Amino acid sequence: MERLPILFARILISALVLLPLTACGIYLYSPPKSLDLLNNLFPGDRDVERVAAGASFAPGLGLDVWRKGTDKAGPRPVLIFFYGGSWVKGQRGDYGFVAKAYAARGFVVVIPDYRKVPSVHFPAYIEDGAAAMRWVQDHIAQYGGDPRQIILAGHSAGGYIAMMLALDRHYLNEAGADPHGIRAVIGLAGPYDFYPFDSQRAIDAMGTAPDPRATQPISFARRDAPPLLLVTGTEDKDVKPRNAIALNARERALGNRTTVLQNYVGMNHADIVMALSKPFRGKAPVLDDSVRFIEQALKADPASKAARDF
Repeated sequence: MERLPILFARILISALVLLPLTACGIYLYSPPKSLDLLNNLFPGDRDVERVAAGASFAPGLGLDVWRKGTDKAGPRPVLIFFYGGSWVKGQRGDYGFVAKAYAARGFVVVIPDYRKVPSVHFPAYIEDGAAAMRWVQDHIAQYGGDPRQIILAGHSAGGYIAMMLALDRHYLNEAGADPHGIRAVIGLAGPYDFYPFDSQRAIDAMGTAPDPRATQPISFARRDAPPLLLVTGTEDKDVKPRNAIALNARERALGNRTTVLQNYVGMNHADIVMALSKPFRGKAPVLDDSVRFIEQALKADPASKAARDF
């Protein structure tokens, strides 16, 4: 058992990290950054390191690469994680807790930035995701990753980007990336079927699209989609579970038997990504379930050497 003085110190520091500034009602850091700082206070994942910081993949955009520093096996499957933030906010440096969680499980993890509303609108952030995919396929081998074994993942708006890249292949084709390199997709509380737009966030991000249906991942559901894990929570009031439920039903109706719906009872929108961090993994087995799903997807691919070795 952890020594009590150390435990109390961690609790105290955790409170200071997450405590709102009562004078003005804001956090010292963004909630994801606060979670990342808190995550670092807990043991585990110590052998994970960031091996590239701010690598340029598009004008004004950078990405970070994380992996196990002591992991000599390779090439390893690559997980590209797109963070959320309503297409308005977020930055890659706040999501080290996600990178460490998956890198500790043997993945090479890439976290890219992307342009935000109101500077850009649909489909700019998807195009940025496609550019990140192209960079990964061109460069990830030098970091021990296998460019033929890519898993796309994301939370909320990031889950939307991951799903659009996987289902509407024209974005990757136009970026010069190979869509066939995607072996699985993990969508964490992502919006996939939300037209007609009923929130200002969606209107701001998608409202200028000539064809609103082209903004919806469900419009591009297809039988030959890569394996999809659609994660949601019964208490998610921000991106309602119906998004994941509807996309799962559409894929199943088309004959895709590799799509899996995971609806965690009692979990809300933030809980889904918080459960990837060390202090909150007890909320739900999001990390274990997603890693198991990826392992099964890779093993089901007979052409994958990484799948056989994973």
